[in-house]
Amino acid sequence: MPRVKRGKIHIKKRRKLLKRVKGYRWGRKKLIKLAKVAALKAGVYSYRDRRRKKREMRRLWQIKINAACRQMGLTYSRFIHLLKKAKIELDRKILAKLAESYPEIFKKIVEKVKGA
Repeated sequence: MPRVKRGKIHIKKRRKLLKRVKGYRWGRKKLIKLAKVAALKAGVYSYRDRRRKKREMRRLWQIKINAACRQMGLTYSRFIHLLKKAKIELDRKILAKLAESYPEIFKKIVEKVKGA
């Protein structure tokens, strides 16, 4: 059987790993054992936080909508209830954007909801 030389593959794999951990602190950017662990943990954290980000954004939108509603004399929960009753299907992301950037449009929505 002919001899298999794996040097190229080993170096490519190592280079790819070191490229992934570039910018990490201390030995994690240049020591292979530490870099492997760091890259693995980074992947785990990024996977977890992609899901966590959705939760945090929704909470932020709720806070923004609540702040805008209270200026109009409503609470957040009452506003959402009235929205559903009036069959206005705007999601929280859009409502928060309207409340923050376009308060006059948000005010019209609140008035329409109060009237219904």
